Amino acid sequence: MFIFEIMSTATKTSHIGRKISRIRELRGMKQEALAAELGISQQSVSSLEQSEHIEDEKLEKVAKVLGVSKEAIENFSEEAIFNNIQNNYEGSTINAGPTVHHQCTFNPLDRLVQAYEEKEKLYERLLKAEKEKVAYLEKLLDKK
Repeated sequence: MFIFEIMSTATKTSHIGRKISRIRELRGMKQEALAAELGISQQSVSSLEQSEHIEDEKLEKVAKVLGVSKEAIENFSEEAIFNNIQNNYEGSTINAGPTVHHQCTFNPLDRLVQAYEEKEKLYERLLKAEKEKVAYLEKLLDKK
């Protein structure tokens, strides 16, 4: 009950940049990683996350990188998360309610391996980009 009261008094916002930032944080992704995936600078991601409104095309790209739909970003709500947590808590056996058995719909080890592979791919792309920069700079030095 207490969490619901706090959240119901909170100001509802449609600030899309904050929603992107929060989803990115919940996904365990840093601004630099999002920037690399989008092909933009970290400063551009920071600016994006400060924007109240974002073009649909750009929002689609961000959503794809974050692994969610554009609508999921637009409809993201901290209040919904808290209500979900509260409802799960209230349905637990501690409150003498019905027994709730929460079962994973995925294998956590598969997700761990998938996350590792994604980070490895990102690292490889960043390493390749750095090698290309070095090669370009060496080429410029050779011309002098």
